[in-house]
Amino acid sequence: MNMSLCTISFRHQLISLEQIVQWAAKHEFQGIELWGVHGKNLRDFPQYHRQWLTAKNLKVSMISDYLPLGGDEARAIEKMRELCQLARFWGAKKIRTFAGDQASATIRHSERSRWSERLKILCDIAAEYGLYLLVETHPDTLADTLTSTLRLLQEVNHAQLKINFDVIHLWEAGDNPQQAFTALAPYIMHMHFKNIRHPSLLENFNPANVYAPAGSRQGMVSVFEGAFDFSSFLHFVCQQTQVNWQVLDVSLEWFGDQVLDTLNKDRQQIKALTVEPLLAPTPLDKPSIAV
Repeated sequence: MNMSLCTISFRHQLISLEQIVQWAAKHEFQGIELWGVHGKNLRDFPQYHRQWLTAKNLKVSMISDYLPLGGDEARAIEKMRELCQLARFWGAKKIRTFAGDQASATIRHSERSRWSERLKILCDIAAEYGLYLLVETHPDTLADTLTSTLRLLQEVNHAQLKINFDVIHLWEAGDNPQQAFTALAPYIMHMHFKNIRHPSLLENFNPANVYAPAGSRQGMVSVFEGAFDFSSFLHFVCQQTQVNWQVLDVSLEWFGDQVLDTLNKDRQQIKALTVEPLLAPTPLDKPSIAV
C-alpha cells in the first residue's frame, strides 16, 4: 500500500510543511494528503512544489477539501477550478470532497437530485484537468451508507467520480466494511484509516469537534488498538479480493495528540502486516468488530 499522512493532522501544531515532509520521507511514507486550505496558503512559499517532493520520493496523493453542493453554483465552480489548479501544481490526480451536508435518510428527493447534478458539473470540470473527484464515505452526507453511496454513483454516472473509502464511517453506519469494499471496489481510489476505542465515542470524529482546538480527542486510538478489527480487514483486502492492494493509496487520518509517534506506529504495523506473508485469514462472514 502507498501510505500517506494528512496535513490536517497538524492543524493545531506549529510545524512547517518542510518539517512534515522530512519526517514523512524518513519514516517510509510515500505521500502527503494536502488539506486544501494548507495548499492555498503555501502559495506564498514558492520553494515548495511537486519537484521538491519528488526529490524526497514523495508526492501529494490527494487534495482534500469541501465543495458546496447547495447554494451558489458559480461559487462552487470557481472553487472547483481553484482546487484543480492546486492539484495540477502539486501533481495530484485526486480531489476529495463530501457529498453534501445532510444525511441520505432525511434529504428531500428534489434536493438530492440537485446535489447529484452539481456533482456531475464538478466532475465535468475535473475531467477538463484530467483529475478525479472523490466523494468520501462520511456521516450526514449522500455517501453515509453503502446503499446511498451506490445510488449516488448511479445518479451522477460520471467516469471522474470515485470514492474515498473511509472504513470507520461505513462501519459506523452499520454496514459490513468488507462487503462495502467489495461492492465499491471499482470506484475506490483512496482509503482513510482511523479507529476509536468504543463506538459510543464515534461522535468525536464529527468535523465541528475535530476542527476545534479545544475539541475532545477522547477515544481516538491507534489503527490497531480500537473497536474495529483492522487486522482482519487488511487480511481481507490483501488476500480475498481482486484489488491490486500493493498500489492502493491509503491515508492515516489521525486527529488526536502525539501525532508523530502515532503515525509512525501505525505505519510500521501496516508495513509488517502487508509485507510479511498474510497467513491464516480470519473468517469474514460477519463484520470484524471488537467492542
